[in-house]
Amino acid sequence: MALINYLTQINIDFGTLSLLKAECERVGIKKPLIVTDAGVRAAGVLDKALLALGTMPHAIFDQTPSNPTEAAVRAAVEVLKAHGCDGLIGVGGGSSLDLAKGVCIAATHPGSLKPYATIEGGSPKITDAVLPLIAVPTTAGTGSEVARGAIIILDDGRKVGFHSWHLMPKAALCDPELTLSLPPGLTAATGMDAIAHCMETFMAPSVNPPADGIGLDGLARGWSHIEQATRNGADRDARWNMMSASVQGALAFQKGLGCVHSLSHSLGGVNPRLHHGTLNAIFLPAVIRFNAPAESMQKDKRLQRMAHAMGLGSCDAKGTELAEAIHAMNAQLGLPRGLKALGVGTDLYEKIIDGAMADHCHKTNPRLATREDYLEMLRTSE
Repeated sequence: MALINYLTQINIDFGTLSLLKAECERVGIKKPLIVTDAGVRAAGVLDKALLALGTMPHAIFDQTPSNPTEAAVRAAVEVLKAHGCDGLIGVGGGSSLDLAKGVCIAATHPGSLKPYATIEGGSPKITDAVLPLIAVPTTAGTGSEVARGAIIILDDGRKVGFHSWHLMPKAALCDPELTLSLPPGLTAATGMDAIAHCMETFMAPSVNPPADGIGLDGLARGWSHIEQATRNGADRDARWNMMSASVQGALAFQKGLGCVHSLSHSLGGVNPRLHHGTLNAIFLPAVIRFNAPAESMQKDKRLQRMAHAMGLGSCDAKGTELAEAIHAMNAQLGLPRGLKALGVGTDLYEKIIDGAMADHCHKTNPRLATREDYLEMLRTSE
């Protein structure tokens, strides 16, 4: 039996930020804590959110790190409690949105975050006591605004996932206007993050035809608009479609991800300065080649269906055309060519593999990878 849930309200269009105060009132938030980062504040996006809130009382935490940490969650909880906030608004990329979800847990559940991590068996411990969250994404990539999970670096250094339907934002205000000022490099990296979500969840073996359809359509939109969005950030049509691809990737990945994310989560924990979307773009070709022989991939013609969505025409049984197209797109977008360009040496491989084997995405890949398989993927991604 396949259980399918799509449980949040999504507003996507230019100008939807204007609904922020009304959405707070709808979900019962009277005094929100706005979780964001210094870059969003400096870009003037936070000011736009505050304007949309009007006279509603609020507090601000703008110290979200590039990869959210348990320490930052604690700091935000202190601000929330000091100001008596009863809900959260996440304004920013995936880091701010995930940090806000961490606050939703930590402010209402005892102890550290570790017991609530998915790999610790903690999902059932996350209850409906979590604070309500409204998500306002300012990038088009992570899809955290419509996802039931968050990725946070624990105090012990592990980058782990937290998953519960209680963490799903009560509303997602997806306003492409907020992405118009994204620089080309970040547009490319976050855009490839969205494309990786659409592709990897489509390859996941779980039965969820609606998710497959959403993922394929998101892939088609993302693939056909990412170059234009990167080259001309003011192109409103390209920005709208990249925002849609981001949302669709996350709506689809409710069915699971795989080795791309096992590796990128692990390496992101080893070196938190590395961008998650960039890592996904680098690992995706190697994982496609690894997944190609899987029975579910061949039976359902998943390689060919992705190639069709990308306008490639055809794809052999080894995924060659897909892998080469992604390599070419990464180069066209100006993304790093591989791990060596990021300064990732072979001395880190064993630690990366340790994390990948323990990651919650490891078991939802269409082929169960061994340590040797992960080592080959890393070598192929150099």
